[in-house]
Amino acid sequence: MSFLNIKNVKVRGIAACVPSRIEENRDYTRLSHEEIEKYIQTTGVERRHCAIHDGSICTSDLCQKAAEKLIDELGWSKSDIGLLLFVSHTTDYRLPATACVLQDKMGITKDCLAFDITLGCSGYLLGMGTAGSLLQNGTIKKALVMVGNTQSEYASYEDRSMYLLLGDAGTVTALEYSEEDYDEMNFNYLTDGSGRASVIVPDGGSRNPVNDKSFILEDYGDGIKRTRLQEKMDGAEVFSFAIHYVPKNFKDLCERINLDKEAVDYMLIHQANKFLCEKLRKKIGFPPEKCPYNIQEFGNTSGATIPLLMVTNLKKELESRPLTLCMTTIGVGFSLGSGCIKTNKIVCPDLLYL
Repeated sequence: MSFLNIKNVKVRGIAACVPSRIEENRDYTRLSHEEIEKYIQTTGVERRHCAIHDGSICTSDLCQKAAEKLIDELGWSKSDIGLLLFVSHTTDYRLPATACVLQDKMGITKDCLAFDITLGCSGYLLGMGTAGSLLQNGTIKKALVMVGNTQSEYASYEDRSMYLLLGDAGTVTALEYSEEDYDEMNFNYLTDGSGRASVIVPDGGSRNPVNDKSFILEDYGDGIKRTRLQEKMDGAEVFSFAIHYVPKNFKDLCERINLDKEAVDYMLIHQANKFLCEKLRKKIGFPPEKCPYNIQEFGNTSGATIPLLMVTNLKKELESRPLTLCMTTIGVGFSLGSGCIKTNKIVCPDLLYL
């Protein structure tokens, strides 16, 4: 068990931003009307907010807009922010780290630790655990955890298994060191790199550099065509891994912290697809009213799904009362995690658009 217990850290606020451009799944031209309706019924995804991938909107832009709004509403000084994490696999450049780019563009103090974490759907819990661990001794007082992806750029229009699923979003969570009036954050992680080929962009890295064959649109049958620079996902492998490991991972967390599930206000499940989420909800043992969804409006936004879900579905409650929130994620790697955090009347601006 890779378990983190974090003390002396409070969640102060959370914000999210999505592209203003919307793609309606019912407008997709590679499936019949009946096939599209069946897809929507299974996955739950009706539409997605997607950036135009010409360099005008990157993940960092979405995260920055969310962060600027949150900092303003918190009344924070940028000179006090000592940690900036950028969790994404859609970075501005191969190098330098996008966190360094954001530090400069946002005018955050140079006395700041800034680095990237290259993770997908599990990224929010990994980012929160990393930031919390760095804050809890009190040397660093304030942190921004930016989590997002513009992963629709990796989806081939000719791949009906992926194109209709992926949306884009950027989020930020503000954490602060506090010796008093804090609630513990707890996380449990699991990694199985043997599943790395189940969700992968094969070419473009150092292992398989870009070459002439990288751009060839290959036919994989069953209405799926993509290049080796686009995302491949073995849905059956992901489903099998999630069903086998996520419930156990969450159960281990509950036992470790003696969590009474009746005391949990909401269980936030990574918005992978509605079918998988419902299977996990039932196996984990939460009623539908405690497991909100926004996948119908935003699709699978990778690591941003949980913080985006908090902004779109829980805003009023986050602002007005204490909440006990549990979370589960499963993503590329394979990497998965479970978490339990508590919030108490935090700042949560309305969803932003770019």
